[in-house]
Order: sequence, then structure tokens, then C-alpha cells
Amino acid sequence: MSPTPSPITQQDVLQPRSISLREAFLFWLKLGFISFGGPAGQISIMHQELVERRRWISERRFLHALNYCMLLPGPEAQQLATYIGWLMHRTWGGVIAGVLFVLPSLFILIALSWVYIAFGDVPVVAGLFYGIKPAVTAIVVQAAHRIGSRALKNGWLWGIAAASFVAIFVLNVPFPLIVLGAAVIGYFGGRLAPEKFRTGGHSAAKRSYGPAVIDDDTPTPGHARFSGWKLARLAVIGAILWTLPMAMLTALFGWEGTLTQMAWFFTKAALLTFGGAYAVLPYVYQGAVGHYGWLTPTQMIDGLALGETTPGPLIMVVAFVGFIGAYVHQVFGPDQAFVAGAIAATLVTWFTFLPSFLFILAGGPLVESTHNELKFTAPLTAITAAVVGVILNLACFFAYHVLWPKGFEGALDWPSLLIAIVAGVALLGFKRGVIEVLIGCGLIGLGVHLMF
Repeated sequence: MSPTPSPITQQDVLQPRSISLREAFLFWLKLGFISFGGPAGQISIMHQELVERRRWISERRFLHALNYCMLLPGPEAQQLATYIGWLMHRTWGGVIAGVLFVLPSLFILIALSWVYIAFGDVPVVAGLFYGIKPAVTAIVVQAAHRIGSRALKNGWLWGIAAASFVAIFVLNVPFPLIVLGAAVIGYFGGRLAPEKFRTGGHSAAKRSYGPAVIDDDTPTPGHARFSGWKLARLAVIGAILWTLPMAMLTALFGWEGTLTQMAWFFTKAALLTFGGAYAVLPYVYQGAVGHYGWLTPTQMIDGLALGETTPGPLIMVVAFVGFIGAYVHQVFGPDQAFVAGAIAATLVTWFTFLPSFLFILAGGPLVESTHNELKFTAPLTAITAAVVGVILNLACFFAYHVLWPKGFEGALDWPSLLIAIVAGVALLGFKRGVIEVLIGCGLIGLGVHLMF
């Protein structure tokens, strides 16, 4: 019989332990199944688990990595997981973290897409969605509160957040311009008023959470230092991983084939769109619905609802687009519709996320070399403040579409409002978990939907 484990002592709290790859693997696998709430909710979950609870990384290093991921095209939450996995356990650690962040969502969306296209509307599913959508709105509000309470340390940063919100909500300024503007303000602000742009929350984080495995002053590990040879090798590997499947698709189906065009289109989507999933979606809508006709506008909206209510990055809606497009177009014939859809969903996921891994593994060493230099950190601190305003705008966007489904000219959906309030109280007041809130609100929504 194994000995009884000793209780955690004060010494254990003060001395962070090392994290094995197996322990990290199990956590990233769990995260892949619980990462609900879109990018804001997912970042909030990672902050709570990795910074506050497990203390694998300090808040300062966490936010520094997040700022870099915000600058990249692609899903910032998945890239953040990849970055932290890479920093802790080298390249394989990053690959494991990034893949497990996506893989459960891919399998779930393939299954849900098949149910959706093969069996049509299901009242039970509609009822669950009715309750989950207000809960997702509350999750985004919670994320804005959590990140804002830590990032907005003074009036300058509050002003940047407010300006960011006005720019995107009122003036409809593109997200990349907001990021660029915040970076410029941070650059000059760091020179004119450096004390306003220092990430000053790290000492408070130590008092609240204890030392971290990767702390503010932890030296950069050898694998995270820049090397021209490593960068060249990574570029070659990345080119091979993109070229081989694209060449095979072109040889099998021709350049104009549905699967080949999907691979090419989603490569462009991964490279040309900044600002995370919500910036990518208009581009995907225009191409998949308007140009290629892979699915209808109604199907695209339903796919977005599926993406919002399943774990994983919201951009995983591309798996739904690929599945429906290949299924409806019967790429492999009428008898192999499901196989065609599943392969298409997997392919578009590959071409959408491959650049994300390359950006992190190639750019990570540069980011690690700048986490203590104000001339680099000040612009990123300003970007974090701007992101708070963008997340708040997203919450308003969700609230509008959930609470006024027919627009402001229609009636307020009171049941949805009450569900959103219940979710917000549970998350912010009682500190309940995201999964509990989603399940509870889904069941409430099902009851309301079946009664009315």
C-alpha cells in the first residue's frame, strides 16, 4: 500500500516545483475539453489555471506572451497555449499544447456537423443553445473584468482601453489599426512617462499566488534563445509541412478541386487576418459563402453558434465550413459524404493552424529576449489595455444579438437577459467554473425553450 501523501506545507508554497511533460500533457488535454467562451474566456481560464492556481508562469510573463500572440494573425488563445507549452518543454511541449487545444474541438465539430446536416433541426439542441448563448456573453464580460482589473493600473491605461472601445464600437476601426495605435502610444509613452507603462502587477501577483515555475526573474532557458540555425531549420520544416499536402491535393483533385481550394483559401485566412477569430470570420464568410458557395448564410450562422458553444478556438468554425462544403458538394460521391466532410474538416484545420505554430516557434525567442526591456514591454502593455476595450466591445456585440435577436426594433428577450444575469452572478459573485455555468444555463434554456 502506498504511503499517505503529506499535506502541503508553507515551504511547498514558497518553492515552485518543476513540471513534468506528462503532467503538462494531462493539463493541456483537459484544457482542450474545457476551453469554452471564445478567446476571451479561454485566456481567462488559462490565467486562472496557470497563473493563479498552478503558478506555472508569473502574471508578468503570461501577459507578455499574450501581447505577442495578440499581434499575430490567427487564434491568440491557441497560440498562447503553444507559447507556454514551448517555453516549459521545448518544441514538443509547444506542439502538444497547441494540438490538444484544437483536437477535441475538431472531433466534436465533425460529429456535430454531421448531426446538423444529416438530421436537421433538433428542438433539444436549439433549447440548449438558447441558454448557452447568454452564458457565453457573461463569460466574455468576466474575461474583460479579470484582464482589465490586472492590466489597467493607472489613468493612462484606462484611457487607452476607453479609446480602444470607442474606436471599435463607434468608429468601426479595424482591430489591426487599434493594435498599431496602442503600440505607438506605448512606445512614446514608455519614453515620456515610463512609470505609467511598467507592468507593475508582478509583485502583487507574488503575494497573491506565490512564486511561479517560470517567474519574472527566471532566466530564459537555452532552447528559448535565438539561433539563426534553428530559425532556418524551422522555416524549411514549415515549408515542407505546407507544400507536401498541397501538392498531393493538387495532384489528386487539380488546382480547382474543392479540397485544394479549401486548403489555399484557409491558408490565406490564416496569414492575412489579424485580431483573432472575430476578425477572421468576415473574411471566411465572404469567401466560403459569397465566392465559393460552400454553404449558405444560414448554415454559416449556425456554424458560428456551434463554434461558440463547443470547446476550443472559435475559429474552429472553419472545420464546420469544410465539413459542410465537402459533404454537400459530395467530393467523394454520395456514398462517402461523411468521409469527405471529415477529411475536409481536418484539412482546413491543418492549413489554418500550421502558421500559428510556426509564428510561435520562430518568434518566441525574440519575445523572451525582451520581457525585461521597457522599450519593448511598454508598447505591449498599451496593447493589453487596448485589448480590454476590444473584449468589452465583443461583450456588447454578443449582448445585442442575444438579447435583441430581431434587432432593437424587436422586443427584448427577457428570458435570455435573466439567464445572462444568472450566469454573471455565478461567475463573478460565486466564482463558479465555466463548465458548471454553461451546463446550468444550457439546461435552463432547454426548459424555457420547451415551455414556450
